[in-house]
Amino acid sequence: MQDFRMDTFLAVCKFMNFTKAADFLNLTQPAVSQHIRFLSQSYGVDLFVMEGKRLQLTEAGKILQQAALNMKHDEQHMRERMLQTKIGLDNYAFGATLSVAEFLLVDDLRAFLHRHPRSHVRMQVGNTKELLQLLGASELDFAIVEGAFPKAEYASLPYKRENFVAVGSPAKAKQYAGASIRDLLQETVFLREPGSGTRNILEDYLEEQGLSVQDFTTRVELGNIGAIKYMLRDDLGISFCYHAAILEEETRGELAVIPLRDLKLNHEINFIYRKSSIFQEDYREIYYELCSSCEPK
Repeated sequence: MQDFRMDTFLAVCKFMNFTKAADFLNLTQPAVSQHIRFLSQSYGVDLFVMEGKRLQLTEAGKILQQAALNMKHDEQHMRERMLQTKIGLDNYAFGATLSVAEFLLVDDLRAFLHRHPRSHVRMQVGNTKELLQLLGASELDFAIVEGAFPKAEYASLPYKRENFVAVGSPAKAKQYAGASIRDLLQETVFLREPGSGTRNILEDYLEEQGLSVQDFTTRVELGNIGAIKYMLRDDLGISFCYHAAILEEETRGELAVIPLRDLKLNHEINFIYRKSSIFQEDYREIYYELCSSCEPK
C-alpha cells in the first residue's frame, strides 16, 4: 500500500500550493509541510523549491512524481484485479481520441467484447491532451491516441497507420484535383478544436509548408466530425481528416478525397500506457487482443 505521505506529495504537485493541498486533503498546512519534509529527508533531496513567489518541483521531485503516479495507478489496478478474481469480471478503463473511437476502433472493440462478454469496459473519449491528463491522474489504464505524447513517461505500441487527406464535396475534389495545398487557402476550412489529434497533424503539416491555419481565408472550428461532414456535403468548404472518417460518405458519393499533389501523409496511431507500470504485460496482452492487424513479438 502506498505511503499516505505520497498522496500529500501528489496533492502538492497538483496544486503547487501547500494551502490548497491541505484544503484538498482536509489536513492542516503544518501537517502537509511535515509530510513533504519527511519525504525530502527520507530521499535526501529537496523535492520543491521556491522560484520567486512560485513553488516549483525540483528535478528529483519530478522523478518522484512520476514514480508515485505509477505506484498509485498500479495499486488501483491491483485492487481491481484482486476483486475480479472474486466476482469473475474483467474491468478496463481506457481512452481514445474522437477519430479513433468513432472510425478506427469500433470493429476491433466489437470483436474484443465478443471474445470477453463478461468484461466491463469504460471508454473515455477526448483529445490527446485530455487523455494524457487522465492517464497521469491514474483514471485510465491505457489510451489510443493520434497526437504527440511525452515518450519519457509513456510506453507505446503502434496501433494503426492511416492516410490523412483533404476532403470536400465531389465537386471540390474535381475542382482541385492535382492542385497544391496553397490553392485551397481561398476556401473556407472546417477545423477541429485546438488540441485534437487531426488539428495537430494539420498544423504540423502546414508549418512544414511555411503555412498556418491562419492563412485560410475563412476558418470555422467545430468539435464534432459529423457536423463538419454535414457542412462539406453542402459544399460549404473543405477539411482535413483520416480517410477512414469519410468512407461511408465516399461510397454514397457525398464526399470525396481531394487528391493534392503535395499532401502525402500517413499518420501513426499509438496505444500508450505509463512506463514502469508493473502491469505492462497486461496492457500488452490487451493491445494484441484489440489490434486485429498486430502480431505478438
